[in-house]
Amino acid sequence: MIQFEHMKKSYGVGADAHEVLHDVDFTIHDGEVFGILGSSGAGKSTLVRTINLLERPTGGRILIDGVDISNATGKELKALRAKIGMIFQNFNLFQQRTVLRNITFPLELAGKPKAQRVARAERLLKLVGLEEYADRYPSQLSGGQQQRVAIARALANEPKIMLCDEATSALDSTTTVQILDLLRRINRELGVTLVVITHSLSVARNICDRVAMIDGGNIVEMGETAELFANPKSDILKALIASAEEQNGRDEDEDGTPVAPAAGAAENEEAR
Repeated sequence: MIQFEHMKKSYGVGADAHEVLHDVDFTIHDGEVFGILGSSGAGKSTLVRTINLLERPTGGRILIDGVDISNATGKELKALRAKIGMIFQNFNLFQQRTVLRNITFPLELAGKPKAQRVARAERLLKLVGLEEYADRYPSQLSGGQQQRVAIARALANEPKIMLCDEATSALDSTTTVQILDLLRRINRELGVTLVVITHSLSVARNICDRVAMIDGGNIVEMGETAELFANPKSDILKALIASAEEQNGRDEDEDGTPVAPAAGAAENEEAR
């Protein structure tokens, strides 16, 4: 369980301080897919990066499983980060390492024996559907395949939590659905808590159990995804939904028939 207790984040000091997160106070439950939805600059990435202390809070507390991690340093910080995987919009793979060696990298840092590293990486490659790509390099893969490698690498240390920072923003719609399906399967089969940062209503709707809407560094509303989108309270979420509905209208065929969803979307809806 991840708990934010009146957490704040500022940059600068004294008169020059600029607070970018204001009195953040909510809980993410074990095993759920929790979305943080917001426009560019709303503070969502900063918020999520406080969970693994890539950004340190300047007020309040963050607790994981009841332990205050806000001031963790040294070995405690290293152990914390080993149990929190993270994937990014632009994959952040090592271009001079093979797929297999990208995945084994966190295990090398942890000092695991080579045989154990390779065995773990091979299992993860099978999980993400890339077992035949172990000896290829990132430049030889599509964007979706690179993100699957990044997901496998994030799982190397068997994390309890995975942070997904706009993980599908660089992908086309069909590949996005496939990656979301994979993330949901990881959540269900491995019990990994997913924290998903996104500016996309469709991504939040497709994968998240609950969503927090952030605007200007404030959590303006939060709730179960279907209920939140059906009955938005904040002006920013109402505007986002109206904009999405307008875009969907433009995407209809000339005869008024909606364009078919990307492959896998129907199965994803059924699975939920």
